[in-house]
Amino acid sequence: MADIVAETERLVLRTIEEGDAALQHRLLNTPTVMARLGGVKELHEIEAKHAKGMALYAQEGFSFLFMIEKATGEMVGHCGIKRVDNPLAKNQGDHEVGWLVREDRWRRGYAEEAMHAVLDWAFGRVGAPHVVALTSEANVGSWKLMEKLGMVRRRDLDFDDPAYPPEDRRTILYSLTAEQWQEHKA
Repeated sequence: MADIVAETERLVLRTIEEGDAALQHRLLNTPTVMARLGGVKELHEIEAKHAKGMALYAQEGFSFLFMIEKATGEMVGHCGIKRVDNPLAKNQGDHEVGWLVREDRWRRGYAEEAMHAVLDWAFGRVGAPHVVALTSEANVGSWKLMEKLGMVRRRDLDFDDPAYPPEDRRTILYSLTAEQWQEHKA
């Protein structure tokens, strides 16, 4: 049974369970949603990420979560915390936060609402001294939300990832310390 990690005004953030990959594959894995994230994934790729996330939650007490809309009970996205694991990143092992919202729920503020809860979780129960977020330079919506959350651009940690198409190769990083988060919320 899934653990409820946090609740917001409109969302329940719960752990991912066995069998959730098909739901994510159907609702989040669309060409539009995945356009800046390397494109649509195969079901087995999502299953592998879920297995890795469930293991991380069991070992370290954090992972990516499903965003469940309270009003409908539907999964509307995922968000959470993992370790930076891109082999090209200069900061492997840091706590990385991220999010993804299904297309029919865009522009409703769900990502920002969920990330407030995730950042409180990261700096509270998880005890992360700082977090980072990675995106492609072309993913303007993503890095604008990072800035709205109080995150600071870290050009010293940017890198090029040849696994992505040319327009998304430049991976940019933002970071946020626990102190910066508290100041941002005040």
